[in-house]
Amino acid sequence: MMPTLTLGNETISIDDTKYAKEREPELPFTDMVNSPPHYNKSGIECIDAIGAATDIGYKYYLQGTVIKYLWRYEYKNKPVEDLKKARWYLDKLIDETQKNEYNDLAESFT
Repeated sequence: MMPTLTLGNETISIDDTKYAKEREPELPFTDMVNSPPHYNKSGIECIDAIGAATDIGYKYYLQGTVIKYLWRYEYKNKPVEDLKKARWYLDKLIDETQKNEYNDLAESFT
């Protein structure tokens, strides 16, 4: 429904689209910690490609990345974001270590 303006006995319709400022399209929230768009190209997550490429060295990569973010968080413009990134990589390292423990345990029963 189009807005109207009433002046005395006269009512006129206001086509506000003529007067509306052009707006930039609203962008969805981008989670720069858990899924930054620049780390996903062609449907492949960078972290998954690194895991596949480094094989047994993957845990060391994760450990080094945790250290990197902890080392520099106070020197950047977004210290909390860097701490969250360190936690993200630490969680990945924990998951990877648990997966290896479960695999070792399963192999001990075979």
